[in-house]
Order: sequence, then structure tokens, then C-alpha cells
Amino acid sequence: MKIFFINNDGAGFADNLEIEANTSVQALFEREMGRHAKAEDYLLRVNRMPCSRDQILQENDRVSITPSKIQVAA
Repeated sequence: MKIFFINNDGAGFADNLEIEANTSVQALFEREMGRHAKAEDYLLRVNRMPCSRDQILQENDRVSITPSKIQVAA
């Protein structure tokens, strides 16, 4: 199924993605951000609303991941 994914980390990007049915927000987060990233350090939204990590994504959902802390270059 297709979703619209917005990654606001670093330079950021947005794109349509194909994902498997019954994919959770957490599974998408791990797939796109890598297992080293911690979901609790990001604001996760589906269709512009905050969501839980176990929420199952639906066709045409809009998912955004935004860091909750912005790191400043030293």
C-alpha cells in the first residue's frame, strides 16, 4: 500500500512509499530511521495528529517524523 512519508530530520525529505499492509508506525520508523534512532526522541504524526508507535498505518496515510530536540553545531 502507498503512504506519504515526511522526514524532518536533518535536511529532511518527503516521498511516497510502498509499505506492507499492517505496518505499524514503529516498524516504519525503524525501517526509515534505522534501529539506532530512538522513537522517543521524535514527534511521530499520522495525518497531522500525534500517534502511538503501535498505530497501524492505512492506505494514503501521511506520516511525519520530526526531531523533538534540535541539535546545534558547535
